[in-house]
Amino acid sequence: MESIQIFLSSKDLIIFNVMNSSISKVVLRNPIHFLSFGFGSGLSPKAPGTMGTIVAIPIFLAISQLTLALYLFIVVIIFLVGCWASGKTANALKVHDHPGIVIDEIAGYLITMIMVPVTWYWVFLGFLLFRLFDIWKPWPISMLDKQVKGGFGIMIDDVLAAFYSLLSLHIVIWSVNFL
Repeated sequence: MESIQIFLSSKDLIIFNVMNSSISKVVLRNPIHFLSFGFGSGLSPKAPGTMGTIVAIPIFLAISQLTLALYLFIVVIIFLVGCWASGKTANALKVHDHPGIVIDEIAGYLITMIMVPVTWYWVFLGFLLFRLFDIWKPWPISMLDKQVKGGFGIMIDDVLAAFYSLLSLHIVIWSVNFL
């Protein structure tokens, strides 16, 4: 994004800032968009996906003490609501997967952390692994990211990144416990 801004004129930057402020107003005034934007964290001008994942950490800490069945139920509800809300927000903004839509990062991080012990180092490693796979998008994540549209398309690539992260994190946990 910064490399693009270098080539913009000052007039274009003013239009860009007005557009961003109008998006902020739309997001903050509509509860569906506010939810899609991770309670406003997606409005961050730098790394909105990372900010959305940071918002997921206290949610994880709050639901981590629940039974596995209830934890999974909440994650499924967040995924389904995320499909619906992110689709509505994408349509309203007329952008398929606006970078500020981060409810997919919240759902993805919660999937990453399924059955993970609640310690600062596993929470942090889960964060790093999820961001790695979400940004890297190894196959088939990259294919789905390009081909599947709508709210489901916005959510599914992060869900797959989360399953890669979940598997990787549990391999590390198992390895550490095995030693």
